[in-house]
Amino acid sequence: MAQLWGGRFTKETDQLVYNFNASISFDQRFLKQDITGSIAHATMLGKTGIISDEESAQIIEGLKTILSDVENGKLEITSEYEDVHSFVEANLIDRIGDAGKKLHTGRSRNDQVALDMKLYTRDEITNIKELVKELMETVHSLMKDNLDTYMPGFTHLQKAQPVTFAHHAGAYMEMFKRDYSRLSDIYDRMNICPLGAGALAGTTYPLDRELTAELLGFAGPTLNSMDSVSDRDYVIELLSALSTISMHLSRFSEEIIIWNSNEYQFVELDDAYSTGSSIMPQKKNPDIAELVRGKTGRVYAALVSMLTSMKGIPLAYNKDMQEDKELTFDAIDTVKGCIALFNGMIKTMKLNKERMRRSAMEGFTNATDAADYLVKKGVPFRDAHGIIGRLVLYSIDNKKSLDELSLDEYKAICPVFEDDIYEAISLETCVSLRNTIGAPGIEAMKKVIAINEDYLKNL
Repeated sequence: MAQLWGGRFTKETDQLVYNFNASISFDQRFLKQDITGSIAHATMLGKTGIISDEESAQIIEGLKTILSDVENGKLEITSEYEDVHSFVEANLIDRIGDAGKKLHTGRSRNDQVALDMKLYTRDEITNIKELVKELMETVHSLMKDNLDTYMPGFTHLQKAQPVTFAHHAGAYMEMFKRDYSRLSDIYDRMNICPLGAGALAGTTYPLDRELTAELLGFAGPTLNSMDSVSDRDYVIELLSALSTISMHLSRFSEEIIIWNSNEYQFVELDDAYSTGSSIMPQKKNPDIAELVRGKTGRVYAALVSMLTSMKGIPLAYNKDMQEDKELTFDAIDTVKGCIALFNGMIKTMKLNKERMRRSAMEGFTNATDAADYLVKKGVPFRDAHGIIGRLVLYSIDNKKSLDELSLDEYKAICPVFEDDIYEAISLETCVSLRNTIGAPGIEAMKKVIAINEDYLKNL
C-alpha cells in the first residue's frame, strides 16, 4: 500500500479499510490537473528559495515525464496507490530521488485535493460551455429555417394559439442561453486558488500564493485557509447548473417524444437516433430522447447527494468530502453525453410542416383572433368571447374547423361577420400581427434572430 502518511501508526491499515478509504479508482482522472498544480507549486518553491532552482527543475522535469509516460501507456496507475497524489509522488521519488521528497513542502493533501478539483471542474465547465454553444447554434439554425413553419402553441398540453416552430424553438434558445450564462458565472466565482492553504491553517514557509495562482490561471489566491480546503460550493453550483441543463433537455425531449408519436407526427427522427422493437416490426422508438429524459433524474441525484453530504460537515476538511468526486464525474459525463446526442438528434430530425400546420388549424388555435375580429367590429370582448365559444361548439358538432365554416354559418350565430373573417383568422394573419418583441410574428422573430446571431458571435 503506497501511502503519504504512516509514521504515527504502528500497524498496517486493514485491507477493507484501505479499500474503503482509497480514491485511486476514480481520482486518477485528476492526473493532469495534479501534475499541473504540482509543477506550479514546484516552480513557486524554487522562485522563493524554499528549495533550490536545481531541485525545482528536477521535480518539474520528473512530473512531466510521469504525465507523458501515463499518456503513452508506458506507466500504469494501479490500485497499490491510495490516490492519484501518492501515485505521482511515489513515482517522482523513484525517478529523481530525494529531490522528489521536497515537492510536498508547504502543501497538504487537503489543499492539493481542493486545487485538483477546482482545476478539473474549471476545465469541464469550459468543455460543457462549448457543447451548449454548439447546441445553441443548432437551435439558432432551426429558428432561421422555420420562420413560416406554423404549428399549434400549447398550454396545459391543449392547443391554444398558433405559433411557428421558430418561435417554439426560440423558447429553448433562451433556456440554453441562461444555462451558458450560469456556467460562466460559476467559472468566474470559483476561479480563486486554494493552493497554499495547507491542511487548514496555512504554513510557516514563505509561499508566494499570488504566483501559484497566476501560474495556474486563477484570478488570485483564496483569502481563508479553512474555507479553502472545505469549500465545495462550486461543485454544488455546477451540479445545480447541470441539473437545470438536464431539465431543459428533458422538457425538449418530452415534446419530441410526443411530436414523434403516431397521433402527432410533427417530426421524424433520423434512423441513427432511433431504435426498433424486437417483436413489433413497425416501431421506430425515440430512445435517445427518452434516455436524455431519464438521465435527468441521475443528475438530480448527484446534486441532492452532494447537498446532503455537505450539510453537516464542520470546518475544515472531512473525509465525507471525498464523495464529491464520483458524483461530479458522473454528472459531468452524463450531461456532456446528453447534450452531444441531443444536438445530433435535433440537427437531423425532419419536420412534417404540413401536418403541423393542419394541427394548428384543426385545434381552433385561431379562436382568440376570431374574438379580436369581433371586438374590432365593435362587439364588447366578453360578448365576443361567448360568440366564438358557440362557434367552436358548432364546429365541433359539425366536425369542421373555423376556416371551413361558410359565411352563412358565421352569420347564423352573429350577423357582424363578413367575408374578411377568413383573412383575419388565417394562420399567417394570426401569427404575423403579433410583432411585439418576443412574439412569434416574422418581423419580431427576425429581430430576435439578429440578437442571437450577435450573441453567438461574441461567445
